[in-house]
Parts: sequence; C-alpha cells; structure tokens
Amino acid sequence: MSTPSLSFEFFPPKSLEGSFRLWDCVNTLAPLAPTFVSVTYGAGGTTRKLTHEAVSTIHKTSGLNVAAHLTCVDATREETLEIAQSYAEAGVREIVALRGDAPKGQTTFTAHPDGFASSVELIEALADTGQFTIRVGAYPEKHPEAVDQAADIAFLKRKIDAGATSAITQFFFEADTFFRFRDACVKAGITAPILPGILPIENWTGTQKFAAQCGTHIPQVIHDAFATATRDGTTDLLATALATELCDDLLRGGVDHLHFYTLNRPELTRDVCHALGIAPKGQLQNVA
Repeated sequence: MSTPSLSFEFFPPKSLEGSFRLWDCVNTLAPLAPTFVSVTYGAGGTTRKLTHEAVSTIHKTSGLNVAAHLTCVDATREETLEIAQSYAEAGVREIVALRGDAPKGQTTFTAHPDGFASSVELIEALADTGQFTIRVGAYPEKHPEAVDQAADIAFLKRKIDAGATSAITQFFFEADTFFRFRDACVKAGITAPILPGILPIENWTGTQKFAAQCGTHIPQVIHDAFATATRDGTTDLLATALATELCDDLLRGGVDHLHFYTLNRPELTRDVCHALGIAPKGQLQNVA
C-alpha cells in the first residue's frame, strides 16, 4: 500500500483556552503534511466570525492549505459571498460548502429570505467566481432528512455537477459502509473523489450522541468493547486500535486519502497516523 494523503478538520475556538488547544492541534498535526485542513462553522452559523479568524490565522502562520466551511444558514446571498470574497483576498482558496444545520432552537433548516436555499445554489455561486476549490459533504449512511440513500446520492451528484471537486463523508465505523457508498456513487455517475471521514473516538458518550444525530450506525461489538475499556481505563488504546484498523481496511480497499475529524484533540489522530506508518515529514517511514 502506498502512503495516503491526509486532511484534518478543526473547529474554531470560543475561549482563550480553546485557542491554545487549536494551535496545539495545528502544531501537533502539521508535521504530517496534510493536503489541507478545514475549519468548521458552529451549528446555525454561530461561529462565523470565529471561523474566519481561525482560517485566516492558520493560513498566515502555519503555511497549511486551509479550507473554510461556509454554510447557507442565517445570511443573505450577498453576505455569504462577501465572506467568500474575504477568504479569497486572504489567500484562502478552498471552501467546504454546506447547507448547514438549523439554528439553535429550530428543528429544520429554513432558508434566509434573501439567502441560498440549498448547498447546490451556494456551490453554483462559488463556482461562478472561479476563485475556489469547492468540497462538499456526503453521507455514507443516508442523511437523516433524506428519503433514502438513492435520493441522497442523487443530491450529491447535483452538488458535484454544480462545481464541487470532491466530497468528504460523515464518519462511519465499518469500511464496508464506505465501500458500498463509494460503489453506489460510481454507479450513479459520480467520478469526483470521495474522501472518507474518520472519527477517532475521543469521548465515547459524546460520540454516541453525535452518531444518533447524524444517522451513523455503531456496531454492537464497539459498544461492548467500550463498556469493557471504560471499566478498565483503556479507552484511548481502544480508540486508537479501532481507528487504525478502520483506516487499514480502507487503504487495503484502494482508498488513498484519509480525512480525520480531530475535535481539536490531536493525540489520537497523530497516534493512528503513526500506527499506519505515516511519519512526520522529513522522518523515515517505518517499513518493518
């Protein structure tokens, strides 16, 4: 197997302590030479300004290729495109274009009267500027609001046709889940790269809640394993082993890029990469 390319997702800090944690995360993972790193929006676009500041600072200080998340939530078309233009002016030329979650207190997404009604509209507008590489989200286990996976994949194709160049999946726990999704996308005529999203389980309770919200199935064997590991105080070891095994299965199945959801906790992601034989740039790979 060849060494995969990597990318990492961070979220913007909301406090001084959070800022230190973010920069520690960047400094820990930057030596692994990611193709890009992305910075999220909070639910309902609540961290729009913080995201912009984090993206700009990481781009200026680290030299990393930064992809800024941009959503359709609670903003006019003009405001959204102004944000995109400010990224371009700062030298940031990658955007992860998303519809976004409903604002706090709401259960469903409602477009701003003067805003983009969907991620497809946002992607088309960004593509028309000719200034960005556009990535989008994908759901290997069906978006919770989708009728079925066929409809989900058809919508993904619309996003690719609108101008996106690749898709990043929601996290999942079995390699076959990704392979079935990838094959279905190819069958639907999607030729753009689909990057698997990997979530090393840093917080078991939080992961279960997150999985329930986004429709991610957690196999019973993982529930059982974490029950034992929680009792024995070995949850980090288990999380590293599970994520490493998942990534190894993906690589053996032809995947050449891994996207990690770091939750601004870099140690597990770093340890998984090292376990896969991915060394910091400038160091020799472990070929044993």
